[in-house]
Amino acid sequence: MLLPALLAVTVHELAHGYTADRLGDPTARLLNRLTLNPLRHLDLFGTLAVLLVGFGWAKPVPVNPSNLRNPHRHMLWVALSGPSANLLLALVSALLLRVAGWLGPVAVLGFIVRPMVLMAAFSLYINVILAVINMVPVPPLDGGRVLAALLPSRWAKRLLKLEPFGFFLVLGLILFTRTWSVVIAPLVLSVVSFLAGSYTPVVQEVIHFLFSR
Repeated sequence: MLLPALLAVTVHELAHGYTADRLGDPTARLLNRLTLNPLRHLDLFGTLAVLLVGFGWAKPVPVNPSNLRNPHRHMLWVALSGPSANLLLALVSALLLRVAGWLGPVAVLGFIVRPMVLMAAFSLYINVILAVINMVPVPPLDGGRVLAALLPSRWAKRLLKLEPFGFFLVLGLILFTRTWSVVIAPLVLSVVSFLAGSYTPVVQEVIHFLFSR
């Protein structure tokens, strides 16, 4: 679980920093956050959450909107880049599942194929769930920043004032409403099933393991 989880959160934050850098904000580059070294991105509690509940988070890459060439519009692309990177990793993971399936009949490769299948299955799941959860339209999640970029400036400022309380709002939505069971979980499972195809039972096995411990 740990390797694909670290890769998922690292690539997510790297994508934010790289996109911001390309659009005029060098903050992440100057802080040496444009790297695949997970130690630069790790958040202790976010990493523990991956191991305990199956998803987590990294330290957000700092972005200074005032450095962007068009702050209001370019924050949209910076926000979308993280979930987009996770979806790309999910596609790669789905491809690896198929490659592992083709290698499966080769008995001598069994000791490689089984771990590869399980890691690819978990990578598919963790990347889809990161993409979906991060698109919840509450700041500081990426979905909140996307919504702020689409709203008129005065409404965007009001929305972004929720940022200090955003974590608690999202936690409340997940723990005390049916948002998880009615919206997030079915959407995650639908995307995972679509990408995994005939390998969906393997991913379901991994998810069952996570939530039955």
